[in-house]
Amino acid sequence: KSPMLKTLSIVKKAYIAGFLDGDGSIYVRAKPNPSYRFGFQIAPYVVLFQSTKDRENFEKLCALIGYGKIRERSDGILEYVINRIDDLEEFLSCVRPYVILKRRQVELMTKVLEAKERVEKREDFAALLDLIDRYRSLNYSKKRLQRRLTP
Repeated sequence: KSPMLKTLSIVKKAYIAGFLDGDGSIYVRAKPNPSYRFGFQIAPYVVLFQSTKDRENFEKLCALIGYGKIRERSDGILEYVINRIDDLEEFLSCVRPYVILKRRQVELMTKVLEAKERVEKREDFAALLDLIDRYRSLNYSKKRLQRRLTP
């Protein structure tokens, strides 16, 4: 856990929220995986993007957040990926008051993470998949697939 993000000034949290609004993505995937109880792995993400040309400043921004991983894509884009549940919950809590353009994605991800914690039976998991499917209307995607549980 990084105590860093929680202790940042309002201005820095707002800056990170603005970066997320402009150069970020919030989404969750239900990946088919037969080794999981209901046949899907639920994989939530927050990703920030930046050109490798501005690596130094991007690394400073990511260091303020304090968790997640930077990876370099072959097309010259850096991705800062946050995918651990605890980190996502803390990150969303810190940027929620300041996000403007992605407010609905933040709120939906918060609901998804809460629903994921409460899954006990098949109906709970089906409700979780329904929440995940709501991202289709909020986010642009070239590969939109709706997931359904098989009986």
